[in-house]
Amino acid sequence: MGKLEGKVCIITGGGTGIGRGTARAFAKEGASLVLAARQLDRLEESAEEMRGYGVAARAVQTDVTSEEQIVSLFETTMAEHGRLDILVNNSGAFDGGPIDEISLEKWMKVINVNLTGVFLCTREAMKIMKKQRSGRIINIGSISSRMPRMNSAPYTTSKHGIIGLTKSTALEGREYGISVGALHPGNVEVEWRAASTRASDMEPMMSPDDIAIAALAMALLPPYANMLDTTVLPVEQLYVGRG
Repeated sequence: MGKLEGKVCIITGGGTGIGRGTARAFAKEGASLVLAARQLDRLEESAEEMRGYGVAARAVQTDVTSEEQIVSLFETTMAEHGRLDILVNNSGAFDGGPIDEISLEKWMKVINVNLTGVFLCTREAMKIMKKQRSGRIINIGSISSRMPRMNSAPYTTSKHGIIGLTKSTALEGREYGISVGALHPGNVEVEWRAASTRASDMEPMMSPDDIAIAALAMALLPPYANMLDTTVLPVEQLYVGRG
């Protein structure tokens, strides 16, 4: 029997990268999955893979910047499963440039996906979890929440916001038995990075499955325990001691 048998999990950005890796780790432990993302073809591929582990896996095409679509995602989950045990807020966008050259459109695109989308999903999850008096929310942040890269103001700001939202939600959820934590990855070799980075420029990397190990550890904690703030990065990444 899997350690997440009987648990219902929503994972945003569940079609690729960290989201798909986390879905795989959860599926192997028996969780029922609702996977959300904008790209339906990749989402369906991911759901089909998870069903291969013998679990229920539903793909729900969702734009996390759309309040209407987010509400529908959670309504669909409740209609099919009647409960929600774990939410993994993983959808993300990266864009940037020198601050004096960043358009409002570029700024809002990143903030809306990385922060407003997390708020919308968290809001809907809290409505369900408060009534259950149980649940766990895992927010995928970034080491940029601690140490920014050059020309990354929208992304860095959004990930700093994730820390504040995580702590605020954890505080509000405490009396209802709801745990909320943030997982901050370092370099992860996801699809967009592999496509845009030259081999000669490649920094030390982890795989999405490596991050999924940490996400699973958070999910498997007993309900009275919370991993509030966790950083996972390659040993050789230039992070500790830089600056």
